[in-house]
Amino acid sequence: MNYDLIVIGSGPGGYVAAIRASQLGLKTAVVERAELGGICLNWGCIPTKALMKSAQVFKYMKHAADYGIKLEGEAKADFEAIVSRSRGVADAMSKGIQFLFKKNNIEVLAGTGKLMPSKKVEVLAADGTKAVYEANHVVLATGARSRVLPALKQDGKKIIGYREAMTLPKQPESMVVVGSGAIGSEFAYFYNTLGTKVTLIEFMPNIVPVEDEEVSKQLERSFKKAGMTILTSSEVTKVDTSADKCKVFVTTKKGEEVIEADVVLSAVGVATNLEGIGLEETGIKFEKGKVLVDDFYRTNVEGVYAIGDIVKGPALAHVASHEGIICVEKITGMDVHPLNYGNIPGCTYTFPEIASVGMTEKAAIEAGYEIKVGKFPFTASGKAKSSGNTDGFVKVIFDAKYGEWLGAHFIGDNVTEMIAEVVVARNLETTGHEIIKSVHPHPTMSEAVMEAVAAAYGEVIHL
Repeated sequence: MNYDLIVIGSGPGGYVAAIRASQLGLKTAVVERAELGGICLNWGCIPTKALMKSAQVFKYMKHAADYGIKLEGEAKADFEAIVSRSRGVADAMSKGIQFLFKKNNIEVLAGTGKLMPSKKVEVLAADGTKAVYEANHVVLATGARSRVLPALKQDGKKIIGYREAMTLPKQPESMVVVGSGAIGSEFAYFYNTLGTKVTLIEFMPNIVPVEDEEVSKQLERSFKKAGMTILTSSEVTKVDTSADKCKVFVTTKKGEEVIEADVVLSAVGVATNLEGIGLEETGIKFEKGKVLVDDFYRTNVEGVYAIGDIVKGPALAHVASHEGIICVEKITGMDVHPLNYGNIPGCTYTFPEIASVGMTEKAAIEAGYEIKVGKFPFTASGKAKSSGNTDGFVKVIFDAKYGEWLGAHFIGDNVTEMIAEVVVARNLETTGHEIIKSVHPHPTMSEAVMEAVAAAYGEVIHL
């Protein structure tokens, strides 16, 4: 069969690109070898948030007396039920993609897709049969998988990746989490909250190392307060899995340390899925695990495009979705602008949550800016006080000369729901004074943004 567009991969980049293409009148098909929705909906963003919610509810129940509520007996976490709920949420979201595909007349080609010369796509089905399809345009959106290090070879039982961490048959008594990015920190929080003894190991000097240093330090304090062990500037050199418990050999600032744990979770990043998708056969250029594309995701081969984790840029679901929309709108001749990668929000769904966009304070100074910095702690927020969660703050950074909003860094309860205000404001080149003069509702967590901006300009009221 011939199509206007074939998308290989149905993650948040692929399925969004397909739906937008169909809306614009292109006859579209999607190749998918597993579940619709890709890693995000099935093994990433969505099911992990379900796990985080269960942990949050459990934490509230353990502290119910703090809110004037008495429980009959002690609250207990049913680990199997928590995992089952998470899988149910993921399944429902995947079925939602099926509905959207039917609604938009998008055909699903079940199997493993491989690009062939002349914009042909070979699909290898689960039963071993092959079919070849043709298209005017092909979008590669094959995503990424858990990265494996030589010292942390995953066996799926004692040394695991994020997929196994979501579906362990029972809750481990102890766990070592290697890597404190979003994936590692979220699982560390989840298991620690349920009662697992967690040690979080980070090679860099600070956990969540891409974040502003003050945010990293605050999360470390919150994690330690919750009973977690944190090792920074530390490297796992070997894991011995021969006994019942894993022996994790760690080089720290103080020397070598050996930690015993039931399970080791490797959360040291992701590796792109470039193998076997036809890059070499078709002459598509790639470098350091990334397909080379222009501002509109065109590869060096005419009619072939790449989006999402397999191209340069943040490996985030919302980035892949926007790349997919830009890509197909450009294909159909619309007047589109390149994505501004300097205004991409990042979120980590620990407790407290982290949300940020733009430059850190250190990066702004290193770039030569003279800056104004404002900070508003949630200890001074009426809404945070009433909710019982005052860990964290809002921090904003402005260019002192022209007033450009350079960056914002939030850590606290529900801050992932607040960062979009900054993204929109930066997109519109809004000044700090316009934020100060925009009425924010009281009492809310979001008024901390206004207060932090006011602090940067010496006008803060509630500090």
